[in-house]
Amino acid sequence: MLSLRAKSNANTATVVDHATALPVSDTQQNPRFMNPSTLPSTLSQPIRIARHFPLSSFPETLTDPIMSSPNESSESRIHSIVAARRISQLSLHLINPSAPQLRPDPCAAAPVMVEGLNQGLLAYMRGKHRDLQEKVFEYFVVRRPELQTPIEISMRDHRELCMKQLSGLVREAGVRPFRYLFEDPEKYFSVVEAVGSVDMSLGIKLGVQYSLWGGSVINLGTKKHRDKYFDGIDNLDYLGCFAMTELHHGSNVQGLQTTATFDPIKDEFIINTPNDGAIKWWIGNAAVHGKFATVFAKLLLPTHDTKEVSDMGVHAFIVPIRDLKTHEVLPGIEIHDCGHKIGLNGVDNGALRFRSVRIPRDGLLNRFGDVSRDGKYSSELSSINKRFAATLGELVGGRVVLAYTSVGVLKVAGTIAIRYSLLRKQFGPPKQPEVHILDYQSQQHKLMPMLASTYAFHFATLHLVERYSEMKKTNDEHVVADVHALSAGLKAYVTSYTAKSLSVCREACGGHGYAAVNRFGGLRNDHDIFQTFEGDNTVLLQQVAADLLKQYKEKFQGGTLVVTWNYLRDSMSSYLSAPNPVIARWESEDHLRNPKFQLDAFRYRTSRLLQTVAMRLRKHSKNLGGFGAWNRCLNHLLTLAESHIESIILARFINAVERCPDENTRAALKLVCDLYALDRIWKDIGTYRNVDYVAPNKAKAIHKLVDYLSFQVRNIAKELVDAFDLPDHVTRAPIAMQSEAYTQYMQYIGF
Repeated sequence: MLSLRAKSNANTATVVDHATALPVSDTQQNPRFMNPSTLPSTLSQPIRIARHFPLSSFPETLTDPIMSSPNESSESRIHSIVAARRISQLSLHLINPSAPQLRPDPCAAAPVMVEGLNQGLLAYMRGKHRDLQEKVFEYFVVRRPELQTPIEISMRDHRELCMKQLSGLVREAGVRPFRYLFEDPEKYFSVVEAVGSVDMSLGIKLGVQYSLWGGSVINLGTKKHRDKYFDGIDNLDYLGCFAMTELHHGSNVQGLQTTATFDPIKDEFIINTPNDGAIKWWIGNAAVHGKFATVFAKLLLPTHDTKEVSDMGVHAFIVPIRDLKTHEVLPGIEIHDCGHKIGLNGVDNGALRFRSVRIPRDGLLNRFGDVSRDGKYSSELSSINKRFAATLGELVGGRVVLAYTSVGVLKVAGTIAIRYSLLRKQFGPPKQPEVHILDYQSQQHKLMPMLASTYAFHFATLHLVERYSEMKKTNDEHVVADVHALSAGLKAYVTSYTAKSLSVCREACGGHGYAAVNRFGGLRNDHDIFQTFEGDNTVLLQQVAADLLKQYKEKFQGGTLVVTWNYLRDSMSSYLSAPNPVIARWESEDHLRNPKFQLDAFRYRTSRLLQTVAMRLRKHSKNLGGFGAWNRCLNHLLTLAESHIESIILARFINAVERCPDENTRAALKLVCDLYALDRIWKDIGTYRNVDYVAPNKAKAIHKLVDYLSFQVRNIAKELVDAFDLPDHVTRAPIAMQSEAYTQYMQYIGF
């Protein structure tokens, strides 16, 4: 409970926390039990923890129900004392005799010293391969500035410019993304982030060439395919496509209708589009530049019975689509342009129809299944579903790229919006100078939690990239499972958040945010499709939920859990216990900023959502069947998946704070981490209130602390965005220029 004592300084007040108990720091202590010796016998002699907050951050009506005012009635004081004694007595029923005594744990971060913070943050946030990114920037800014994408450009010109950009990067600048992808994936992701900031169309075109087309050849093929195609893919002689999506089927890959029928007489596969719904659609690089395509089709083998053919499931095939010398479309192949899109118009998306196109038997990418000369099928994997899972599993790198790149987009947008908010001034006290718009609480509310989320996503996706690199080096099955789970969840969650935040940033910059030159429109349109390709976000979240349910079942059967779900095994029983009514009322800043409280709250929500949806599915499946029950609980399942991913993100952020070697930088990151955690708790406060995990007084304290932390983060906002290391030639928005922003903005339109 809080009381306010005015001090001589009219702008500050001391907030006194009359703690009925103090938070536990040792993670081994059980938060469900309290030792009564730590409680005052009455609250007339309370334990006090003083904190200094700006007086303006509290409403004038804030009073302490225990500390009596001179005008308080005797009846009111009696009710206050009775309530306090009830809490004290209640704690006696929660005693664990073997538990260590609770002790004060000052968890709130030390004050952040702005001086010197820039260098500390830059050093900690700087990627391992920043030099490679600088090489990319130097090529486009210094050596070939004419290759930078103008604001106004036609679709045709944009496509040709994008091809010149990619060719120049590889052949002139000597950047070799394909080699990095297999020798050091972390280098590859750094390059993708850098080229995406040059032009997002360039980043996607590069990804189609190397991650999708090239990655499918190397990951789904064998040595013969690597030997034949690697160099041509690397040096851009073999520009290619990734032809999976069809007009009638996108997410349901097993429902693809394109066929590849083996002809044992000629030792060839016949690739065919059986109907209009099977036309390959939205295929990047197909409309103009592609020479090859990895085509996903049902493998049909002839049989000697009445069935005539046997469907072996979806496989991948290398199909030439244009002549290597003349670039003419090959016979039997029909290509059309998908036309102008909302964004990414530098990428030439096309549609492909195949009319009995013959390819040699070696065109089958045969890592997980092969066909012999006499038409016999062989595979180490026993079923169609296992082969399909293995095939898609090798394509997980695309999701990693999108999650990582989406954070880069969020950094650019946040940097523009925050730098402008530190520049722009509007209104102010009477007869006094105008104030920066970032000093308004409403602007802080829009941008500071978003900045905190950007930092959280940075550390989470950095961890994902490191795990992906480990997976490619070791092929450890536990790491593989972890990367699959992480990439699906982070891709869905981060890209959805970034898409919403781009609109928030635009609105936060008012009318000037609407100018194309200030980039929000282009970023928003280019990024929007991130929510759909490489797995629709709603579908990916369902995969996360399905994995959670599988792990939930494993927990009770004593099986091995994927690393990402370990907390379910370790602590789920305690998370599903009835909330402690005393802890539910703790509201001190130290307690709320304790990372253990924050992570426990996130995990409690996930565990409860998991348990309740499992019960609902079991109940509804009796009448609706498995599919019907899943659909009935779908929104519940999506919420579960998002909650779990938020838990993973917070855990990585807390880990990053703890590992930071510089004390002042660590204090700044702790402040940002606390804002991220408490803002997420506040955004879903209804869930915590519904189950009495958080009492009304604690919910109010969380709300006020979020506002206060936003104010604190605002004070170091410049240093935080500077740590993203995005110079003016990368942000390229006049309103975000670090010197003479208005002058450059005026010059752009002709003054």
